[in-house]
Amino acid sequence: QVQLVESGGGLVQAGGSLRLSCTASGSIFSINGMGWYRQAPGKQRELVAAVTSGGTTNYADSVKGRFTISRDNSKNTVYLQMNSLKAEDTAIYYCNVEGYRGLPPVRFSSWGQGTQVTVSS
Repeated sequence: QVQLVESGGGLVQAGGSLRLSCTASGSIFSINGMGWYRQAPGKQRELVAAVTSGGTTNYADSVKGRFTISRDNSKNTVYLQMNSLKAEDTAIYYCNVEGYRGLPPVRFSSWGQGTQVTVSS
């Protein structure tokens, strides 16, 4: 199994910054995509940002220019730097990691437990 541990959420005023981290552990053979999703009350979970193993990034239009996703492959960790936060960024943020685990390698897709981000206006 592959476990994900998230950290970095919290309460911040509008215009402030937060940095989320998500570290994967377990019988990991390789990691492909890593991403962050969020779910606000009464809304569906949506993709915030993602990064491929080659470093290609993808962002939701609503966070472009404000959020930056990055990864440290040596630590199996993905980060989300969130700047210029707005009240509408308030949500539970989940990380997702996809890749291969075990031997022989089999595909996996794991989710973090979620971390609350609250932006006060």
